[in-house]
Amino acid sequence: MLANVVAALRVFIRTEVAEVGFEAACLPHFSIISPFEIANVFSPTHRNVVALFRESVTGFPHKAMDIREIARRAKVSTATVSRTINRVPTVDPLLARRVWRIVDQTGYFPNTQARALVSGRSRIFGLIVSEITNPFFPEIVQTFENLAVENNYEILLTSTVYDPKRMELSVRRMIERRVDGVAILTFGMEEALLEHLRFRKVPLVFVDVGPDVVGVVNIRINYENGIRQAVQHLAALRHTRIAFVSGPLALRSAIARLEAFQSSMREIGLPPELVVTGDHHIEGGVRALLELNRLGDRPTAILCSNDMTAIGVLRQAYEQGIKITNDLSVIGFDDIHLAEFTIPPLTTVQMSQRELAKIAFEALLREVESESLAQKHREHILNTHLILRRSTALAPSGKMPGGSGAAVSPRRIARRTQTLK
Repeated sequence: MLANVVAALRVFIRTEVAEVGFEAACLPHFSIISPFEIANVFSPTHRNVVALFRESVTGFPHKAMDIREIARRAKVSTATVSRTINRVPTVDPLLARRVWRIVDQTGYFPNTQARALVSGRSRIFGLIVSEITNPFFPEIVQTFENLAVENNYEILLTSTVYDPKRMELSVRRMIERRVDGVAILTFGMEEALLEHLRFRKVPLVFVDVGPDVVGVVNIRINYENGIRQAVQHLAALRHTRIAFVSGPLALRSAIARLEAFQSSMREIGLPPELVVTGDHHIEGGVRALLELNRLGDRPTAILCSNDMTAIGVLRQAYEQGIKITNDLSVIGFDDIHLAEFTIPPLTTVQMSQRELAKIAFEALLREVESESLAQKHREHILNTHLILRRSTALAPSGKMPGGSGAAVSPRRIARRTQTLK
């Protein structure tokens, strides 16, 4: 009998302590018994023992914890408790402090699922990226999450790794969790996502490919601006053999960057002939340089579709004894954090990850907080621009007599090429 009392007491304590905010996982030694056993074992005396134990832990007598009980103890209305917990700014600060004091003392956590059912909003935004291991995405995720926390939202994060089946599962999770909106920052494979989400009236944010439909916001990247600056910069350094390493041509963003390179080359009267298809990974940059070096007339400068590809080019150049800036100039695209720390520091086209995340979050928030989905397609522009570091210099055939071939000062190049600003 005593053993059953102790076992049932453990279950009851587990339930009661978890109710006031302790994690049940912190009490792994508590055993589980059936409700029938609890009903048989717990006499009024036993329940009094449990109540006394609970009161000694929490400082409050046992009572089901909800906003009505919080309101009673804080001596405010339930509406005030609700507005305080939902961080409505119009709540009187003195009343809000009283509510939060009771919330902290009792360890109360609101039932977010119940709140979502009542309000029709989960306060969860979905964020879908291509590859979380790609250094381009962590700053996007961190910025998006910081903004979510500031605005009392959560994020449901998933990466597709360019796998259609995984993408379908990701979308299903978003729908099941009833997210308030989804930012799709995948730079490819967006059509399948759109078909799953658009008919559920979920606000969506796309990069580059958002269709002209209600409730969809498109962030258009101005690839041309930064890539034109990069090509003109290399031309000012007397490079005429300029190669381009693209991304996978199944991605619209990779095609857009390639087309921007081709048009920029034609603008300055150079043929855009030296194009190698990469994969936006370091290994793709390694293979691209090997392929370009098999040409009879090698390029003196390489513009890459992203920084990871450029880092691969730098690595393979080192392996082959090719001196960066003396023999070859390299420019990346994205301006990931690592670009500052390559040897030499990588000149690159910046596409601000922080600004991209900020635009995406604020666009979703605006759509959700409006009374209804926008009745027209909305578009935001994100510009790109060249960041000058030390991986470019005068072309080997264009160096001055007696010149060392060292990298030209970014300030001098910026003054010479006025179109960079």
